[in-house]
Amino acid sequence: MKTKAARRQYTEDFKRQAVALVTEQGYKVTQAARSLDINPNLITQWRRQFEQESRGELLRQGEREELNRLRRENRELRLEKEILKKAAAFFARETK
Repeated sequence: MKTKAARRQYTEDFKRQAVALVTEQGYKVTQAARSLDINPNLITQWRRQFEQESRGELLRQGEREELNRLRRENRELRLEKEILKKAAAFFARETK
């Protein structure tokens, strides 16, 4: 039976230094990844994340959860509104 390998955790500082190798020191992503013994996709992902943060595009976890909750609630309310419209039309026909 195979056991699942533990996922490695990286500190914020490590991520920023890895990205800095590419953005500030001119390393290629593959070179930096090889020297740090990590997957090149991680550096690319972290780089995008930090660029989005600097532009203010990322939401904090609490904000993301609230946004998802509000979207779900909005969908439910729209469905309820459609049901009420149909019921009102049905009863309006019945009274004639």
